[in-house]
Amino acid sequence: MLLSNEWQDYECLDAGNGEKLERWGKVILRRPDPSAMWSCKMDDSWNKISGFYHRSTEGGGYWDFKEKLPDFWTIQYHGLTFKVSPTNFKHTGIFPEQAVNWDFIMNKISNAGRPIKVLNLFAYTGGATMAASKAGAVVTHVDASKGMNDWAKENMHLCNLDDHEIHFIVDDCLKFVEREYRRGHKYDAIIMDPPSYGRGPNGEMWKFEKNLDVLIEVCMKIMSDKPLFFLINSYTTGISSTVLYNILKISMESKYQGHTSDGELGLPITKNKLVLPCGIYGRWEE
Repeated sequence: MLLSNEWQDYECLDAGNGEKLERWGKVILRRPDPSAMWSCKMDDSWNKISGFYHRSTEGGGYWDFKEKLPDFWTIQYHGLTFKVSPTNFKHTGIFPEQAVNWDFIMNKISNAGRPIKVLNLFAYTGGATMAASKAGAVVTHVDASKGMNDWAKENMHLCNLDDHEIHFIVDDCLKFVEREYRRGHKYDAIIMDPPSYGRGPNGEMWKFEKNLDVLIEVCMKIMSDKPLFFLINSYTTGISSTVLYNILKISMESKYQGHTSDGELGLPITKNKLVLPCGIYGRWEE
């Protein structure tokens, strides 16, 4: 398991009973987390919070704020600055466990010794995009949501990357990659965080188990002759990281050699030194 354990502005304070207690800068939030299924004695710290997200039995939920919060605030990680804002669907705009992947991305690009073009698919608010751009890559950032693209642009401004080459695209990821193939465009690195289910801007249906293989197959057609890395993240329940390993082993390693790895991502829990599991990854690297 890879741990994102170098945060200063974020901390998983405690977790258990299907919830987690987190510090985002100076703001303490309490949110549901189905991975935290172990028993936990919830002391008074669980009530000394800025906001509590209540899950609805009918799906979704709502925030109960104990104090007035700004519309957004910022946190920093290794020279990157990100906007944080509680959303109606529980998220805050940042998945802090991905920091270990940002480190990987920045290290690979910084040490490549050549210009690198990166494609970030299902790119959300652009944590990986900013990491790649800060390391010197030209980045194409693709997400089906205009709102997420706008949030990513805010993160670009906060990271002082306005003069870097980042292309923000609102599109269905599979359709975009197919068009890039027809255009003859190539990329040295691909990052993707495909959802379990999703819809493109024109109602295109995405289903992880059905569409991932197709997307990988088309992505292979737009890899450069000397690719640097291919990174897949997933939060899809029931999918083992070995699946991502096998996909990259068959597609990338058989063609380009290199090295494939996989595993879980996690966050250290301050209170008891346990680890909160937070999804899986698969990596192929040069």
